[in-house]
Amino acid sequence: QVRLVESGGGLVQPGGSLRLSCAASGFPLSAYHMSWVRRAPGKGLEWVSTIYSAGSNAAYVDSVKGRFTISRDNAKNTLYLQMNSLKSEDTAVYYCARGGPSGPYEYRGQGTQVTVSS
Repeated sequence: QVRLVESGGGLVQPGGSLRLSCAASGFPLSAYHMSWVRRAPGKGLEWVSTIYSAGSNAAYVDSVKGRFTISRDNAKNTLYLQMNSLKSEDTAVYYCARGGPSGPYEYRGQGTQVTVSS
């Protein structure tokens, strides 16, 4: 059974950092493109980043380039998103999802809330 469980969200001040984790079970993370997507209040789902199944190549939406880093630990079967220099516009529910930048996201976790506010 495929399962994705996110953790690590919370309230952080502008300029702060958070690291999100996504524990996967039921399949090997390394065999699939894995993405982080987010939904800000009142907005649709937005793709944030993808790490590709082959190697460690990654892609990011322009608004987070240079601030966010996606990675995975194959031994732990866990996906990460290191978020630095957070801005208020990063406030959203963040989901890990199986799929590439354009989707479709056949599996998605329950999400973790990130709130950036002073």
